[in-house]
Amino acid sequence: MYKHIVFAICGCLFFINGFSQSSSIEKLLEEIEQNNTELKGYQSYINSQQLENKSINNLPDPQFSGFYLPFGKKTTGDYTEFQISQSFEYPTVYAARDKWNLSKTEQLESAFAKRRQELLLKAKNILIELAFFQKQRAIESERRTQSKRVFDQIQELFDSEQVGILDLNKAKIAWMQEQFIVEQIDSDIQIEMSKLKTLNGGNPIESISSQITLPTEIGTIENLWNDKLTSDPRFEELKANETASLLKIKLEKSKTLPNMAFGLNYQGVRGSNYSGFYGGISIPLWNSKYKVEAAEANHNYQQSNTQIITSSLHAEFQENYIRYEVMLEKYNEYKTVMGDLNSESLLFEAYKLGEYSFMEYYLELQFYRNASDKMLQMEKELHIQQAQLLKHQL
Repeated sequence: MYKHIVFAICGCLFFINGFSQSSSIEKLLEEIEQNNTELKGYQSYINSQQLENKSINNLPDPQFSGFYLPFGKKTTGDYTEFQISQSFEYPTVYAARDKWNLSKTEQLESAFAKRRQELLLKAKNILIELAFFQKQRAIESERRTQSKRVFDQIQELFDSEQVGILDLNKAKIAWMQEQFIVEQIDSDIQIEMSKLKTLNGGNPIESISSQITLPTEIGTIENLWNDKLTSDPRFEELKANETASLLKIKLEKSKTLPNMAFGLNYQGVRGSNYSGFYGGISIPLWNSKYKVEAAEANHNYQQSNTQIITSSLHAEFQENYIRYEVMLEKYNEYKTVMGDLNSESLLFEAYKLGEYSFMEYYLELQFYRNASDKMLQMEKELHIQQAQLLKHQL
């Protein structure tokens, strides 16, 4: 009997199964995305920056100037002059700046997408933690009930003077410890729910399912990396930075062309006046100096930065993927060995039949419970590791 019990480790069937993400998680993440105050604020910031960028491309305000010269020696009447004019940059500058503004908007949107992804990953990890705690609480509640049954049984044996006070005290302590564990888990659940409420814009989440269904197989490392390259906001942000820096070069080059001004002019004295058109042109000698070179240097930096960050992210991705594969393999081995067993019930039956003393029963019980807890912890870590690998799909 003992040999059978030694190999009986509680499976509890806390396995990752299915091949698609749970719709309940998707709905919760959608709700958080809609209610999150940071994302709402960031969207307003993007709108304000878009309008500000557009305002930079406006024409300067028209200028009105006038002269009235009544003083001095003169043979004619007082001299009067009025002029209204409109200055503007070379027309190609506005087209170049408009394209640059659009690229700035893309930068803002990619930064928003990256922040959105980080917040949703944080929320998803909290949901995984909550599911873990709920599963753990169900287990510990059952253990608490069982500890109470053992304590009651030993209380009866103690009352009939079949066991001593030491066994009774040990049974009571074991029961009290299980009560404390359940209370601690309840506290942890409240903390995680509070975090989730904050991410949800202060709106409470009504219920969280303890059954999280996530795929165990996430594809080959090559396919997953290619997916990241095309859809991960971090890479989109790098591309947007490169595009903006390239358009900045074109803008600065177009600004080396002269600015112009046109208007109407009136000059007159008593009995005589002149009116006509006004035109002017600037000579771009100083204002654009070094600006093209600076823009080109920044573009070179952005290209280099893209290569460096991409290499760093690829190395991090490979490390996480290998760690996940190793963990998944170990988890599957655990699942194969422990999946169909119910060791705690078997051990309790052996204890009731008198095959174990209380201390022997308790020590064996802790061994099986530690194995069960280890498996549940591995499941949670697999979920979290997988969420990190599939972060680009959020």
